[in-house]
Amino acid sequence: MTGWQAVRRLVPEVLGALVRRYGQFDACEDAVQEALAEAAAQWPVRGWPENPRAWLVTVASRRLADQVRSDAARRRREEADALRAPPAGAEVQAGDDTLTLLFLCCHPVLTAPSQIALTLRAVGGLSTAEIARAFLVPEATMAQRISRAKHRIKAAGAGFELPPPAEQAARLGVVLQVIYLVFNEGYTATSGTRLVRAELTAEAIRLARELHRLVRDDGEVAGLLALLLLTDARRGARTATDGSLVPLSEQDRTLWDTEAIAEGVTLVTDTLPKGPVGPYQLQAAIAAVHDESPTAEATDWRQILALYTVLERVAPNPTVTLNRAVAVAEVHGPAAGLALLDALSADERISASHHFMSVRAHLLEMAGDHDAARVGYREAARRTTSEPEKRHLLTRAARLE
Repeated sequence: MTGWQAVRRLVPEVLGALVRRYGQFDACEDAVQEALAEAAAQWPVRGWPENPRAWLVTVASRRLADQVRSDAARRRREEADALRAPPAGAEVQAGDDTLTLLFLCCHPVLTAPSQIALTLRAVGGLSTAEIARAFLVPEATMAQRISRAKHRIKAAGAGFELPPPAEQAARLGVVLQVIYLVFNEGYTATSGTRLVRAELTAEAIRLARELHRLVRDDGEVAGLLALLLLTDARRGARTATDGSLVPLSEQDRTLWDTEAIAEGVTLVTDTLPKGPVGPYQLQAAIAAVHDESPTAEATDWRQILALYTVLERVAPNPTVTLNRAVAVAEVHGPAAGLALLDALSADERISASHHFMSVRAHLLEMAGDHDAARVGYREAARRTTSEPEKRHLLTRAARLE
């Protein structure tokens, strides 16, 4: 772990210390970001402080004081509190604060994009510019999104505390979804010239690992961490030297991360028997079957099909059905998979996507209908906004000419 990665992990502790003491989540979050910017400018020149966390808390507290001074109407009431530095050696409940921040950033008043952006900034410690680059939007646009999110949380009257148990269980599902969305955007970028944004996958795994540390008895939290590890383990083999996509069946499996696979498989093995089984655990189990196969030909597609069948009952959605169609084709032949796709084509949530068309083209190629497959690959390439995926699909079409 680099020094700056370690500093980024301090963000929840520093932010939690300020919010617990002063309230005003939005002002404290801004102050922490300013302290991080000042650290980036000073530490490489002046050297690292003996206690980075205390340094960040002190500087962020001073930034809060500066803000209070600029507001004459509140100066007399708040200046004394804002200027008071945290007691020397005061301990911060880092674990509690991380979990509290995750729940706060995933408040139900926020949209999913706002939840992701605020989580990456407040918990991940990413700057607005870094988040904007990751999602290919102007920095000003991302700044507005984050600002609106903080104002909506403030307007909702949300305090810096864990929600009550009844709400906590429901909110945990949103927290998991946000981490999963961050990972997916990093693992297969929805647009742009890069297939993978490693900074996002790494941050999602870090957050999932931290959440698992805090909520160790939850099977779905463990399942999500396992899924991310098992999926990310293949990252080194997913792209060729020119940045083009390499499909799973053609990857050099010696490039897979065996340590990540071993950790992910252990998590799956430890949690599945304990039940009840949720969608993240099932997806992790599917990923484990792929990762434990020494070759593409040795893949246990019958087990994968059985797991997808259960997953479709537990969490029915068209993407799961689309993936099950591939497993059906591998077990029962491409005609059976195409029949399932024909039934799925009426679902507009998936039928207009490039994923649907690329799977259909793949099954048509398996069936030997190369003309229809070529047309399908080209149509899928037309629909995607990812340049690496577009190149891959067009390459597949060209192979069939």
